[in-house]
Amino acid sequence: MKNSNFLLLLILISGCSNPKTSTTNEVDDFNYQAVGSIERLDTDLNEFLSEDAKIEVIASGFEWSEGPLWLEDQKALIFSDVPTNKIWKWTEQDSLSLFLEPSGYLGTETNKKEPGSNGLALNANGELILCQHGERQIAKMNASLSSPKADFISLVSDYEGKMLNSPNDLVFNKSGQLFFNDPPYGLDPWNTKELDFQGVYRLDPDGNLNLLVDSLSRPNGIGLSPDEKTLYIAQSDFEKARYYAFDLDENGDVIGGKVLMDATSSIGRENPGLPDGLTVHSSGTLFASGPGGIWVISAEGKHLGTIKTGQGTANCAFDSEEKYLYMTADAFLMRIRLK
Repeated sequence: MKNSNFLLLLILISGCSNPKTSTTNEVDDFNYQAVGSIERLDTDLNEFLSEDAKIEVIASGFEWSEGPLWLEDQKALIFSDVPTNKIWKWTEQDSLSLFLEPSGYLGTETNKKEPGSNGLALNANGELILCQHGERQIAKMNASLSSPKADFISLVSDYEGKMLNSPNDLVFNKSGQLFFNDPPYGLDPWNTKELDFQGVYRLDPDGNLNLLVDSLSRPNGIGLSPDEKTLYIAQSDFEKARYYAFDLDENGDVIGGKVLMDATSSIGRENPGLPDGLTVHSSGTLFASGPGGIWVISAEGKHLGTIKTGQGTANCAFDSEEKYLYMTADAFLMRIRLK
């Protein structure tokens, strides 16, 4: 999802950390390059973003950054670079370092398009759970976060005996149920697609896999409302670029749903990107990748504004205090300070 602004932005942020050349912070005072703009559509956006809020580029040089996850114990953000089969780690003090390689595909083929991990999450035990494109599964890293290694235990890789497509993103509820989506983005042309749909699933702690939704063309980002009664799904479809809200019962089953917002009319060269990864603020407000950057959407479906990164933006995540929103945007890792 490259665009005409890519080269200019890359030149402007040449002082930022680049995983291909450096793993040290070259800006000691953390005076990061500011880019993009804030589109304010409703005064409620002021609850989250001050008038002088700036989008900062804090690292660059990736092929397609995805799956940001905050690690509170390390005060660190980890995130996937899907095409390179790596997970990177960023901290304010130490900048960028390689966290894990390989992250998604464990074989020997070298011509896979999207072999790496995508969405990342922590389970109740603080263990890293990964959506692995290359292995077409959800897996647990069989190592601690302080000493990561490419040793994985598969949690789910098939539905009714047929291989999953390429699990993309995931979220846990407080009961330990794992909700995830399974679009075909990680499949190469020579891979056999065994399922004739793109599913949204729930994996229960006992290992039982439940298909919740099979009607979406490109389910992508996923999140839960604070009360865990609503499951949000973003659909990365040029013709139906939407955010859905599905009602859940006490068992985690879908009992209804609606289109929360349709972003199709906003797609264009001036607004790169599609609905993709999302996260839900403790207030219930959605911060969701969409055309132009990160869309801020109320739980009622009002578009409050857009954090316009200037790049196709894949995903976003808060730190534990919701002080910053971190954004994976094409070749860049960005952040913006919140109120």
